[in-house]
Amino acid sequence: MEKLRIVFMGTPEFAVGILDTIIKNNYEVVGVITAADKPAGRGQKLKYSAVKEYALENNLNLLQPTNLKDESFLATLKSLNANLQVVVAFRMLPEVVWKMPSLGTFNLHASLLPNYRGAAPINWAIINGETKTGVTTFFIDDKIDTGAMILSKETSILFTESAGELHDRLMTIGSQAVVETLALIEKGNVVTTIQTDSTEIKTAYKLNKDNCKIDFSISGIEIYNLIRGLSPYPSAWCFFKDGTEESNVKLYEAKLIEESHNFEVGSIITTKKEIKIAVNNGFLEILSLQFPGKKRMKSFELLNGITFSTDAKAL
Repeated sequence: MEKLRIVFMGTPEFAVGILDTIIKNNYEVVGVITAADKPAGRGQKLKYSAVKEYALENNLNLLQPTNLKDESFLATLKSLNANLQVVVAFRMLPEVVWKMPSLGTFNLHASLLPNYRGAAPINWAIINGETKTGVTTFFIDDKIDTGAMILSKETSILFTESAGELHDRLMTIGSQAVVETLALIEKGNVVTTIQTDSTEIKTAYKLNKDNCKIDFSISGIEIYNLIRGLSPYPSAWCFFKDGTEESNVKLYEAKLIEESHNFEVGSIITTKKEIKIAVNNGFLEILSLQFPGKKRMKSFELLNGITFSTDAKAL
């Protein structure tokens, strides 16, 4: 049995949960690699990644290379004498990095591969109305999320679940998968499965302003899935038009009401406490939303200060 010396690579909160589990299971982490600090917010102050915050709090050896092929970084990485690298929500690695450790480099991906390779697997599983998802560990190769699979764990997606809620559950499931993968590697018991490609594989495309915009011509269930699949971040959005006023509005929570009606699709119907949008085959009751320059709020809070005309539309 070979004692593991691990270099961990990751950036967001999702990666922190995995790193914390590795540490708590008494594995030796000889180095942590995360993204360089980035200016953020109105003051453009440098913001640390979630993984950097954790590494500093736990006195872990931290590296923040801007160029993964830089000779001085590669020399430092080699000097750590790691025999395994674990990657969670980082970026594509050059071959010189992922081939460095003797036991290889494995990645945890938040989908059941080969489906949902790419940048936003949690979001797209919900957006596409999937009823199950999971996590997969695999050895990295020269393409994105295509390497030989080590193990996977499956879970159901609840009909009311948001991307944020599923993210937190998959972080826990992913932590278990990584620890089990480490045990297999340590004991030399890994049996991999090669990913098979087909035309039916679904992709987790990068999210952008265009694919987060609500198209009210699609079905109510598809809009509902888009809203929860993008909540809380980056959020689904649309325009609210009322007379000459047009606002870019983010929608975070909705409830789907399936019933027939005679309203034009996109019509905004309000009471003192409710905002509903007419969709194909029903309504979306909007539970929380955000107008420009305001904080996220519940619909009834917004309606304390705003009234909509009977001609108001969501576009």
